[in-house]
Amino acid sequence: MSDARRWFALSSPFPMKRGGELVGAHLAYETWGTLSAERDNAIFILTGLSPSAHAASNADDPSPGWWEDMIGPGKYIDTNQWFVICANTLGSCKGSTGPADTNPATGQPYRLDFPELTLEDVANASHELVRSLGIERLGCLLGNSMGGMSALAYLVQHPGSVRAHISISTAPQAQPFAIAIRSLQREAIRLDPNWNNGHYDDAHYPEAGMSIARKLGVITYRSAMEWVGRFARIRLDSEQREEDPFAVEFQIESYLAGHARRFVRSFDPNCYLYLSRASDWFDLAEHGTGGVEAALKRIDVERALVIGVETDILFPLSQQQQIADGLRANGATVDFVALDSPQGHDAFLVDIPRFGAAIAGFLATL
Repeated sequence: MSDARRWFALSSPFPMKRGGELVGAHLAYETWGTLSAERDNAIFILTGLSPSAHAASNADDPSPGWWEDMIGPGKYIDTNQWFVICANTLGSCKGSTGPADTNPATGQPYRLDFPELTLEDVANASHELVRSLGIERLGCLLGNSMGGMSALAYLVQHPGSVRAHISISTAPQAQPFAIAIRSLQREAIRLDPNWNNGHYDDAHYPEAGMSIARKLGVITYRSAMEWVGRFARIRLDSEQREEDPFAVEFQIESYLAGHARRFVRSFDPNCYLYLSRASDWFDLAEHGTGGVEAALKRIDVERALVIGVETDILFPLSQQQQIADGLRANGATVDFVALDSPQGHDAFLVDIPRFGAAIAGFLATL
């Protein structure tokens, strides 16, 4: 199978918000559709913590993407009309430069020598990529989850560079509950002896720590309502249980274990730590004076769609309302959509018909 990814070389050195710089860094990205002659039909997608740039299938890579049912010809984000770009986040391990990559100064992996990463750095790297494609002003900037925070950083740091914005299940600043969960996830990784201050390898890998971190995440990505509806208190059949007296007994435990098994070796632990911490550090209020509301009011877009989910405990609906109100205060025409999807924070990946209908309806007005 061919690789649909493209690579964009960032400015070198690439300065980081909290100090330090990257030399020879790059972003992996993919595109769908055709850029118009006026270069005004581009949608840029900023992702959550773990996805790659492969948001949907294409001719070069027909494998399903993480938003397969959302993007494509005739789909909710219609690539017959829009030129869609999705980049793997700076600091990740899915093709873009991150802690798992080689430090050109030493010839060894960066590990914890990677500069402190912020979502402002993610946004600036993405802006460089967009400009390199000859796009002066995006038709729409879309961000979900952590990517929504990166999108807000993009908007506040690069005023006038985006015509419309779609904000999905995100936050203008990290709140205590989300910080607490992510802190526990990072602690689980760091307390695994195999993490070894970032110096692990395939034979000595912090699998237990990554497994716990992933399970904690999955618990918060969905809602208690969904767990009850899907699993209740159903126990595994006796032949499915191990002999250990404290082994997995309930179906929900087995489900979490399966999720963890699929994740732990597919995402680099140090990259996970860096991106998780960057999410906790993000605070739009740092961009000027007057708090979050004042910072949101400085964002200059013509139109915006803000979507939240009532059952989202990680990025609660009140934060989506705050974003909508803040953008509206600067004169933007804002559509606010509150969905009752039972899937919680992960609903934008699962409840495609309702999210898609809202997104397609909004894009049709641009």
